[in-house]
Amino acid sequence: MAKGHRSQIKRARNKTKDTRPSAKLSYARMSVQKACYVLDAIRGKDVESAFGILTYNPRYASGVIKKLLKSAVANAENNNGLSKDSLCVAKCFANKAPTMKKIRPRAQGRAYKIEKRTSHISIVLDER
Repeated sequence: MAKGHRSQIKRARNKTKDTRPSAKLSYARMSVQKACYVLDAIRGKDVESAFGILTYNPRYASGVIKKLLKSAVANAENNNGLSKDSLCVAKCFANKAPTMKKIRPRAQGRAYKIEKRTSHISIVLDER
């Protein structure tokens, strides 16, 4: 068990809080694997080239991630006062979210399980 009062623990945790601009999308209707194909392409790139990659990527996830990146850039400009030209994608990752489970009726009274996977996608920006 942690030492100290609950407020002391919270204060210590908030001291080490990451202050880099970020954006998070919860319950995106795509699997983690499909989102990671696109996220791997933009990780470490500057924002302008990341937008170019996302614009011409044919995958469905690229449109969703482009919208999320646009939100992260807006957060950086409005909340942190950073310019768009000096930003790069420091971290981007997708985590597993709850799966919707459905049943598909099949022949002779059988039922096949259908799993509609969702994911939580996060993008963290940093200054060059």
